[in-house]
Amino acid sequence: MNPVDLDKHPSFALLKELAQAPFNFASSRVVAADRIKKYVSSMAGFDLLYSTQRIDDDVLDALQALADECRVTEQFKTMKSGAVMNRIEGFDSENRQVLHTATRDVFSDSPAEPNAAGQAVKELQKLRLFLADLQSGAIVNKNGEAFTDMVQVGIGGSDLGPRALYHALSAFKISGRRVHFISNVDPDDAASVLKGLDLSRTLVNVVSKSGSTLETLTNEELVREAYKREGLEPQQHFVAVTGEGSPMDNPESYLRSFYMFDYIGGRYSATSMVGGVMLGFALGYQGVEDILRGAAEVDAAAEEKDIRKNIPLLMALLGVWNHNFLNCETVAVLPYSQGLIRFTAHLQQCDMESNGKSINRQGADLSYQSGPIVWGEPGTNGQHAFYQLIHQGTTVIPVEFIGFRKSQYDNDILIKETSSQEKLLANLLAQSLALATGQEHENPNKRFPGNRPNSVLMADRLTPGSMGALLALYEAKIAFQGFLWNINSFDQEGVQLGKKLANQLLDHFAARRKDNTYDGNVPDGSGWALLQASGALKR
Repeated sequence: MNPVDLDKHPSFALLKELAQAPFNFASSRVVAADRIKKYVSSMAGFDLLYSTQRIDDDVLDALQALADECRVTEQFKTMKSGAVMNRIEGFDSENRQVLHTATRDVFSDSPAEPNAAGQAVKELQKLRLFLADLQSGAIVNKNGEAFTDMVQVGIGGSDLGPRALYHALSAFKISGRRVHFISNVDPDDAASVLKGLDLSRTLVNVVSKSGSTLETLTNEELVREAYKREGLEPQQHFVAVTGEGSPMDNPESYLRSFYMFDYIGGRYSATSMVGGVMLGFALGYQGVEDILRGAAEVDAAAEEKDIRKNIPLLMALLGVWNHNFLNCETVAVLPYSQGLIRFTAHLQQCDMESNGKSINRQGADLSYQSGPIVWGEPGTNGQHAFYQLIHQGTTVIPVEFIGFRKSQYDNDILIKETSSQEKLLANLLAQSLALATGQEHENPNKRFPGNRPNSVLMADRLTPGSMGALLALYEAKIAFQGFLWNINSFDQEGVQLGKKLANQLLDHFAARRKDNTYDGNVPDGSGWALLQASGALKR
């Protein structure tokens, strides 16, 4: 398989031509009923309503051809089978497998990569025993009391995905258990989380693959000091999720250790032990298994070649249509579910760290746009904030709405003959129609241009199973888009330069603390000059 750039495929020119006159909702200011029924795709408990995208059958056929020419589903299956996909040909790179799907493949009779699936099974068995010990009272604090809280210490993929899933599924957590998160190296983050916690009944889950992540190690030491001040032994409260053999793989410092592996990137790690330990504590082992089963169903269904039957592939192609052919630079992900309050924040990392690349997999500069800017907040709050720009601004912003037919808690009442959930759904669907059709009006201030592309992803209810499926839908969508753009979606060199320069500035801080006469006299004094100008050296 020799992937080539997006614009080298025969269908690219056809799509460019079709983009000169895309489907026009403004001509009728209505979405026809037969069109709404026609453009629906269903998979793994989700329905994608995409009649409000600026597409027709000709565009869909051309997008199908593009997917076939790029062999995206073949690349997806190759990824799942354990091929080295995290690489740049001819250049120094990570050269790793990409096997986040193996954490869910444990439920398959014939996993795509048996070794990785076997490792996932071992970690799940360790998790099951750990949770059973917590439940039975085999693991308690020094006073014989059960643990009620867990603090997850991590950053990036060790925080965003797990945090998003915890908030999404807090309706299903075990009574009397809570989870908290510390990620920012800002000491106020740790202080605000620890304030008010009964540390004697709190576990701390420290997550770092290398065991050397600066922010995580700093926060871990802050938390350890808090335990020592309370007269508590940290080793009896701390667990670790790390790479086997890392500095954190140490029974003298941690109650239990769980392993994460190099073939799972941080932003794709929520269904590994990175999220599993915390979610197991909050939801119980069955909740973790339900998440994995939901994700596994999508992983299998995403191998379908027909884009009309493959939701993540269809979403990927619609995104490419909007981004590369209709020239829309951002995409708003707007969940109409308060449980998904942190899901878009997770997608910002998962998508933008994956596909924010400017070279292809052969190391050459791209001649077209790669990943879009991803942003958003839950509805209906956003309607009273940024929707004004989406509807009437000069920038066209495609929208991916996410909704559920039923609420999580089923705690609702009728007001004016409709429930709150019905009001939520009415707002979601109304926004979708309004963005597409717009409104003519003699008063220009009340005129809505329409033709704002959007789609609606719907499921029955936000549960552990549907959350796992939703997570996998977006992970597959992101991977598919990377294959289409011929970029490496699985490294993140863009974060390294800032880390390097931050360490240089920290060296200045440390040198100044040792010697007040230190003047930063180094060949490149820009860092020192910036520290002086910012006033950060003042104490």
